[in-house]
Amino acid sequence: MPSLDLIKASVRAQPPYTLAALDAARKLNQNESPYDLPESLKREIAERAVAAKWPRYPEFVPQSLLQKLSDLYQWPADGILVGNGSNELIQATLAVTVGPGDHVVAPAPTFSLYRLLTRVNGAEYLPVPLNGRFEYDVDALAAAARERNAPVLIVNNPNNPTGTALPSGAVAKLLAETAGFVVCDEAYQDFGGESAIPDLRQSDRVIILRTFSKALGMAGLRFGVLLAHPEIAREIAKAKLPYNVNLFTLAAADVALDHMEVRRELVGRIVATRDRVGPLLAAIPGITVYPTAANFFLVQFERADPKVVFQRLYAEDGILVRDVSGVPGLEHCLRISVGTDDDMDAVVTALRRILA
Repeated sequence: MPSLDLIKASVRAQPPYTLAALDAARKLNQNESPYDLPESLKREIAERAVAAKWPRYPEFVPQSLLQKLSDLYQWPADGILVGNGSNELIQATLAVTVGPGDHVVAPAPTFSLYRLLTRVNGAEYLPVPLNGRFEYDVDALAAAARERNAPVLIVNNPNNPTGTALPSGAVAKLLAETAGFVVCDEAYQDFGGESAIPDLRQSDRVIILRTFSKALGMAGLRFGVLLAHPEIAREIAKAKLPYNVNLFTLAAADVALDHMEVRRELVGRIVATRDRVGPLLAAIPGITVYPTAANFFLVQFERADPKVVFQRLYAEDGILVRDVSGVPGLEHCLRISVGTDDDMDAVVTALRRILA
């Protein structure tokens, strides 16, 4: 038997999650924060990490950090898990909830990792299309989950790559009309949309994912958070690797939680830039800019080839955006992260020239 045949067929059939690492003067392709943490905070983090004992494993359960997260989210510490980015916690959640014969329901288009991890676990992935304005069809999501008796329904709020926010009351409706877990990936919630934390307080079938990668500008350190009812969190924890968050990242998260005014300041700057630039992009002839509650824009081109626009932005202006035109339903689209004011003014100027 060829050795490759020893790999599960469901895994071999999946494309990997990859992204070309291109250098660019203006990097607007991964929805990262354009702003670094203040140097004073970085020094405080570094000093704390230097003082730690590196030959020792980090805390198995960082109780003081969990208490700070409990205070931030107003949720019991024993219902909080931390991970090496929220992606690890998505993986752990699916590992303990689905297997062969199960279905995971999610909107389409959305974050591609949900599909990949579902199929790695041997389950079937059922995408439910957004409507023509890339808005959530909550009724269709609920119907699909009921029809397949899906143990997991995932909603990304706001949704990546569309920027769509769930309508008010959507999570409560999904809970009322389905029987499985409703997993709310709130990676971009700091920028807009309703959090499902009030729904979590009402139902033990809600699981919430958060990240420090976006609003806090800590993508390079990989820190994610999961909120669930304590008995559910204990089961998901069984799929996490031990000592999964390194001591440097634990120190960074701990310091960041002591300075949450930094998050408010960074989010305020990004949202102000988004709200200023959105109308400027929308005024460019030949494109449609969809409403966004996140830190990025989904831009659809009426006549121009998005792949050509992508290449010209990069080659002529040093602007790297995300080409999502290979995603079904997004054939005419690019996704543009919100950068600094200077970054976004450069994008507007470049698109005006390219589309003239």
